[in-house]
Amino acid sequence: MLYFLDGLNPDEADKSALHTSCPDGQEWQALLDQFIPHAGEEELLELETSIAGDPVTYCQHELNKPVHELAELEKQFTSVIIPELPVDSGTYVRHLSEDVLNHVVPVSSPTFVGHMTSALPKHLPALGKILTALNQNLVKLETSHVLTALERQVLGMMHKLVYNRDDDFYQQWLHNGNHALATFCSGGTLANLTAMWACRNQLMPANGDFAGLAREGLARGLIHYGYNGLAILVSELGHYSLKKTVDVLGLGQDALVKVATDRNGRICIDALLTQLQNLRQRNIKPMAIVGIAGSTETGSIDPLNVLADIAEQEQCHFHVDAAWGGASLLSERYRHLFDGIERADTVTIDAHKQMYVPMGAGVVLFRQPTLTDAIAQHANYIVRKDSKDLGRHTLEGSRSAMSLMLHSNFHLLGRRGFAHLIDASIEKARQFADLIRQQEDFELISEPQLCLLTYRYVPSMVLQALREGPESAKQKLHDMLNALNQNIQAMQWTAGKTFVSRTSINPAQWNRQPTTVLRVVLANPLTTPEILEDMLEEQRQLALQSPFWQTLQDLVS
Repeated sequence: MLYFLDGLNPDEADKSALHTSCPDGQEWQALLDQFIPHAGEEELLELETSIAGDPVTYCQHELNKPVHELAELEKQFTSVIIPELPVDSGTYVRHLSEDVLNHVVPVSSPTFVGHMTSALPKHLPALGKILTALNQNLVKLETSHVLTALERQVLGMMHKLVYNRDDDFYQQWLHNGNHALATFCSGGTLANLTAMWACRNQLMPANGDFAGLAREGLARGLIHYGYNGLAILVSELGHYSLKKTVDVLGLGQDALVKVATDRNGRICIDALLTQLQNLRQRNIKPMAIVGIAGSTETGSIDPLNVLADIAEQEQCHFHVDAAWGGASLLSERYRHLFDGIERADTVTIDAHKQMYVPMGAGVVLFRQPTLTDAIAQHANYIVRKDSKDLGRHTLEGSRSAMSLMLHSNFHLLGRRGFAHLIDASIEKARQFADLIRQQEDFELISEPQLCLLTYRYVPSMVLQALREGPESAKQKLHDMLNALNQNIQAMQWTAGKTFVSRTSINPAQWNRQPTTVLRVVLANPLTTPEILEDMLEEQRQLALQSPFWQTLQDLVS
């Protein structure tokens, strides 16, 4: 007999599995029982209660113990044989508890401040269970019905948040079956791709003997309109999803034109204008200018009004990637940072960041709902013309009802509640930046504009040598500092008490040399200043244990 779980005791499996000698009727009834609620699910219900009831506390058990090496964990997952017969549910639940969920990353913990994930509002686990049980599919009215109307309402709320059009506008477009104010997708990557897909198709519509790019393809479109190519311009901090976008849309990797940034991580306007001039000289059409409203690495926000002006002058599409920062529009205190976003043709926002819904929920918004005509698709069996099927305007087909998660947060937290959360996260980032400045052995690299910031560990004597020492030694010190900070971050992850992420950026204050930095995202409302102080102290102690520490000492001595 073949067994499902690596390491499962054969005697236990024989007791728990259905034997091939069972009559067909009994085996079929046992299979049907998997689809019918009944007694005997105590172990799974107990596990569900312990996790979904309080995921923050559940994650606490993962802290203060070393993280298992991935190679060690992989040994538990080597069998590729699908089990011939069912395993007893109690046996399987024990496997989940001891071999899987006991090793998950504690993203809900207030000490886990390296990425976008956070503790979630307490109502969402129960709502998630409801959505799983109902299993609605938002691609088609026949499999979603009322949830289609609810999703359109949520998309209208998001559109109003960004564009703030009058009531007559939403009365006309909110439930218009032929167009969409926005579309839900799994995250910012598909949202950016959808925006650029619509942009590309609209750029080369049907004209004369050309049936349009969507019909005849990019090559024929370029020939017909007389361009040598298309380009998307974005700052050097643009999200890597745009690299995927130009690839998928057939533009080629060179079509993504990266523009230099200033010391605050914002796109340099002079550099942008120079790049546009270069494109004109090569007869390459600027398809879109992308403004960043909260860069992934530092949270920086481009001058959106200026970019909107330039896009109008160039007669090209203006897209704002606000996957990170878009939620901050809910804050009256910080909304002004995004002035000009309402002029964007399309906007990306991720709800699974600071709108506190589970992974993954992204939104792409269209200033003019008719833009969705450029990407509308139909099929007789599922997304028919003149229907209100949401799948007519989405890159993805089948989708879950994640819009209900955001709908619940809008109503159970309220706009003011969101504003308090966002304001507190930005203030916490500023307080942490102040704390870093007070340390003799840490350096703040990027000032927080939102709830993100970057810094690094650097002993004062090393910092002084970098500023005042001989040029011949500076590069070695810089490289060794990069290695040290990489090592600190890796050791901290392995220790399992606290977590920050790391990245490499090119800060202006260090002559744009690639610099390894520690990165924090302070979106979790349960993270306290005391936790951040302890985290710095842990990093300090880990630095002293690093093999690169002594090498640095030797270089400056």
